[in-house]
Amino acid sequence: MTADAFEDWKRWHEHRVETVSDPYGPLALVGTHWIEDHADGRLPGVPGAWAVDGDTVVLTAVAADGLAVDGEPFAGEIRLDADREPAARVTLGERRLVVLIREGVWGVRDYDPAAGTRRAFRGIDAVPYDPDWSVPGRFTPYDEQRTVRVPTADGVERGLALAGELTFTVAGEGRTLRVAEQVDGRLWAVFADATSGHSSFRFRFLYSAAPAADGSTTVDFNRAQLPPCAFADHFICPFPPPGNTLDLAVEAGERRLG
Repeated sequence: MTADAFEDWKRWHEHRVETVSDPYGPLALVGTHWIEDHADGRLPGVPGAWAVDGDTVVLTAVAADGLAVDGEPFAGEIRLDADREPAARVTLGERRLVVLIREGVWGVRDYDPAAGTRRAFRGIDAVPYDPDWSVPGRFTPYDEQRTVRVPTADGVERGLALAGELTFTVAGEGRTLRVAEQVDGRLWAVFADATSGHSSFRFRFLYSAAPAADGSTTVDFNRAQLPPCAFADHFICPFPPPGNTLDLAVEAGERRLG
């Protein structure tokens, strides 16, 4: 193990702790409300009336609701597009009300810096860097994107788009993970292993750098990370797709909340 590799991992870990404990990080999420579940437009604990109209959300509010839009007190009616989470046009005091859309369903996420989960946060339990868990990998794309149905953290089955397979050797054996491809080219795997639900959270996320032209990349389980739903119950994280439960104990990366 080189000192540089350990220091890089340490900085990554410290950045992760800072990110999740940010005033509007995942620990601050106190609610995700799907508008179609509330015919009267009244969302639990959220002022105003919210309705879907075509490809926008219509918010109607009075001054007494205490809402602001773009930093200015708001009363009346306004059409809203999806926000770039966790930024939001609509606020209620320090709370941010993020408009989002998932699989054609519109919702509102409520971020509150005063959330109890954020106040109670004591860090992320992570295994110190071990070079044996950082290995060469090779990405083989599918001929075309494949979508599989997987359970998600809110109990609903949804589609997970997969771009190909990432192969690597760890603990002396060849392994494969089915991965999605991010907009920036990075590979994303949702995986479980023999530690899942025991010494680590029930599943984790793993990101690998965008592969080179020959498909090569690095698979670094030292940077396996907790999914957003480990920090708040209101995220709809996908569970691992078929084939992504490894038959070994991945004693690396983030394990659980501290």
